[in-house]
Amino acid sequence: MFKLNEDKCLRCGGCVGICPVAALELTETGIVCNEEKCIKCGNCESFCPVAAIKIEKDKK
Repeated sequence: MFKLNEDKCLRCGGCVGICPVAALELTETGIVCNEEKCIKCGNCESFCPVAAIKIEKDKK
C-alpha cells in the first residue's frame, strides 16, 4: 500500500518520473497512486528526498 505524508511532500514530482509502471500522478492536490498499477517496488520511497512516501508490502 502506498502512503503519502502530505505535510512532508514537496510535490516535486520526482517519484512520478521514477515509477517504472506509471502508477503515480502529480495533481493539484498532491501525489496520487493508482494502487492497481503499483508493483510496490519501492523506487518512489527510496527516491523521495523528504521521506514522505511509505510503501507497505501486502501481508500474506
